[in-house]
Amino acid sequence: MERAGEELTGTPARWWHTLDDGRIQCDLCPRDCKLHEGQRGACFVRAMQDGKMILTTYGRSSGFCIDPIEKKPLNHFYPGSSVLSFGTAGCNLACKFCQNWDISKSREMDTLMDEASPAAIARAAQRYGSQSVAFTYNDPVIFAEYAMDTADACHAAGLKTVAVTAGYMHAAPAREFYAKMDAANVDLKAFTDNFYVKLCGGHLQPVLDTLAYIVHETQCWLEITTLLIPGHNDSDDELKQLAAWCMKELGPDVPLHFSAFHPDYKLLDAPATPPATLAQARKIALDAGLRYVFTGNVHDRTGDATYCPGCGKAVIERDWYEILGYALDDSGHCKHCGTAIAGRFGHFAKPFGARRIPVALHAA
Repeated sequence: MERAGEELTGTPARWWHTLDDGRIQCDLCPRDCKLHEGQRGACFVRAMQDGKMILTTYGRSSGFCIDPIEKKPLNHFYPGSSVLSFGTAGCNLACKFCQNWDISKSREMDTLMDEASPAAIARAAQRYGSQSVAFTYNDPVIFAEYAMDTADACHAAGLKTVAVTAGYMHAAPAREFYAKMDAANVDLKAFTDNFYVKLCGGHLQPVLDTLAYIVHETQCWLEITTLLIPGHNDSDDELKQLAAWCMKELGPDVPLHFSAFHPDYKLLDAPATPPATLAQARKIALDAGLRYVFTGNVHDRTGDATYCPGCGKAVIERDWYEILGYALDDSGHCKHCGTAIAGRFGHFAKPFGARRIPVALHAA
């Protein structure tokens, strides 16, 4: 946590209470940061000012970009559509392998050059023809007020909303947050608490609780991503436990993505993930009964594809973020055998493709 004494600006935040000693406690995530006047939490963006909690990044972004929805990654949420993506700065975990560390670990608020109101973001998504808006790059949990207000503006404009998150959040704010999200990709970083403690500065159980809550208590479409790091979370035994938990607690229809690690940030001594490791992880998860298991960050047409659990044929063929073949009707049924594919589907026209288009927004 940052020391008191710096000048802070921000908007009123939610989910906190005052302690007997005059400090305030943040109730947003399991870190439960206790702050003195002028002090920031571990996420760096929530702080105590004048005896109350403020959010210092409301309306401020590290950049806006039009992405394919498959890049989030979401393979069963309006495939082929585009999404307006943005993030802010900071994070409530401290992952030593963070792939977006320049954003999530930023301590320079001056890097947040793009400013936009929730309504301006919704208008921009419409202007660029995006079907949804994604809160991503850093974890939207820590800018939940901004994300939720933007979600309201998006829904009013007929747009969908997507959260790309580590799912590290207390139950009460999670109920309000996920009520406003149409889809989420949650990082399940490993299946041991030791990994979370040593490499992320957190704990496993709150993430498992979030995953189960989303599936059983919300209308939010869920997909899960696990970044496999050689020697840390890629053993067959751990992957069998992870897949078995997903099957038992979430069911067979939640897509699971195994993604390749490359050395980054503070974890430079671990090697990149071999493609064979991803293929083995996918086999383990499929053998456990999961129906939709994908590989990411490697070129693997087999691991990119969606297969019908009824007839076994490929119903969505992908090459990275490009859709090469699509055999679903508008309601998401296999055109070969009529089996319903789990997900959110609509009319499929020309896919957006693998383009990534940076865009500029102005305050509004």
